[in-house]
Amino acid sequence: MAIFLQGLVLMVSGMGIVYLFLSLLVWVMNRSTSVVARFNHILPDGEPKKKSRQAQQPAALHDEVLVAIAVAAAQAR
Repeated sequence: MAIFLQGLVLMVSGMGIVYLFLSLLVWVMNRSTSVVARFNHILPDGEPKKKSRQAQQPAALHDEVLVAIAVAAAQAR
């Protein structure tokens, strides 16, 4: 019975330490967001670049090209 109680104490203390660490981690992360927000003007995030429409080929056009290549290869034989 003593071993069971020692295991129970060890489990509760381990889970308590993990809970305290995770609570501290959440608190630090919340505080760091306010610090980062104050200094965000120094290094602002850039806006993402938009891709041109010419660079993007529709999937249907890509499939049609592959079919045309296959037909041309079959006719060449």
